[in-house]
Amino acid sequence: MVTDRVGDFIIRLQNAAMIGKAQVVVPYSAHLLAIAKKLKELGFLSSVEVKAKGDSEVKKDVVVTLAYNEQGVAKLRGVKRISKPGRRLYAPTTEAHRVKGGTGARLLSSSLGVITDAEARKSNVGGENLFEIW
Repeated sequence: MVTDRVGDFIIRLQNAAMIGKAQVVVPYSAHLLAIAKKLKELGFLSSVEVKAKGDSEVKKDVVVTLAYNEQGVAKLRGVKRISKPGRRLYAPTTEAHRVKGGTGARLLSSSLGVITDAEARKSNVGGENLFEIW
């Protein structure tokens, strides 16, 4: 049993990118699906799908495909978990700064859903710092 689904998801993505694996499968959760869709918007993932496990429509998986450039190098180079189950970290909109000079992104869970640092600054909203990705 995994207690930190977001941490498990981003580490699976990082490990898959490091070994050149194309797809990652994680158990379904609406929060993970929202994060995966946001990562697809940012260009780190090329596709996001929800598939049923076997014959059951109740149990589902989120299948994500990592994005690679023309040379076969993963676009995802690293991740850093910020807020953890034992220590939740929240940030106002003034602290939602750029990551790696703008080449990365910080994802926040806010009242508007899962948003990036740029969207948080634009809409003047803060939230829970989930993780940084570059």
